[in-house]
Amino acid sequence: MTQISMAAEETGSNPFIPADYDIIWSIIPFAIILAVFWFFVVPTFRRILDDRAAVIEGGIAKAESAQAEAAEALAAYNLQLAEGRAEAARIRETARTEGAQILAELKEQASVESARILANAQVLIEAERQAALVSLRAEVGSLAIDLASGVIGASMSDDAQASAIVDRFLAELESSENSNDQAKA
Repeated sequence: MTQISMAAEETGSNPFIPADYDIIWSIIPFAIILAVFWFFVVPTFRRILDDRAAVIEGGIAKAESAQAEAAEALAAYNLQLAEGRAEAARIRETARTEGAQILAELKEQASVESARILANAQVLIEAERQAALVSLRAEVGSLAIDLASGVIGASMSDDAQASAIVDRFLAELESSENSNDQAKA
């Protein structure tokens, strides 16, 4: 290092600063290369970068439109799903209401049918009771006539007289039953 500084002192110039003719001859090729780059290379790079930016922006726009369409499709799907759920709930409620109505109708029909069967049974029981009563009266009447014939010792062949006696006996029997029933009550 000391030799460089001694050489600089002898020449009187700085070794790090080139001579004037070197600076001039270096600026000319630099300016030519700069002009070539400025007029040919940079516009090509700008065009390529602009094309690339346009492609990227177009891709972003397509992606945004696809995303918007997907969001619309999702909203439509959710709307249809909500409508479907509402429809299903309405159908379930309608079915539940109709089921309750059918059940009430069936209960009413069963009640009416039960009442009809009960009324028919009561009519049938009353008819059988009346038939049994008529049959019993006939049997009691014939037994009473036979008994009266045996007690009186005379034959009661006259049907009118026998019927009158039987009717009187049964009337007395019914009146004694009614008075017993009233006494119990």
